[in-house]
Amino acid sequence: MFIFEKRTQIPVNIRNRNPRLAGIILSQYGGPDGELSASLRYLSQRFTMPDNRGKALLTDIGTEELSHLEIIGSIVGQLTDGEGAKSFDKYGAGAYYVDHSNAVYPANASGVPFTAAYLQSKGDPIADLTENLAAEQKARATYDNILRLSDDPDVNEVIKFLREREIVHFQRFGELLDHYQSKIESCNK
Repeated sequence: MFIFEKRTQIPVNIRNRNPRLAGIILSQYGGPDGELSASLRYLSQRFTMPDNRGKALLTDIGTEELSHLEIIGSIVGQLTDGEGAKSFDKYGAGAYYVDHSNAVYPANASGVPFTAAYLQSKGDPIADLTENLAAEQKARATYDNILRLSDDPDVNEVIKFLREREIVHFQRFGELLDHYQSKIESCNK
């Protein structure tokens, strides 16, 4: 069960409009290393974790990734709020505007729509957690790339927060992987 709070983990208050930057950040909404992929991956993997500790961690992080999806959607929405076709075209995002106007659509920065092919779920806790460690590092690297391209302090404050959460998730997945590996080693003795 989910409980929705009518606030995001960090306030999103973007003052300047910038459809070009929105198009870049959109990759963390619907791209291969974005928040939608992460949330669906973790919430799917939780069903095959061997114990409640693994199920709980994947549920916790999966639902937090959904909140990050809301944050990214808020950033993109605020960066494009009130912008029209000419503004999108000026920033090189005219093709996006033709298909979606100001809507927040799950796609990567190149415009490729979200696909379930981005998700990995093997049903093996060691394989899935190793995948999750890599996914968190790819998300962190994407946030690093966004920060290199953005000069908007309002955006950067939120992106830095999200980047830090990826690092925490990486650490938590590492702890759970160590737990399962030590259980396997003790069984093999």
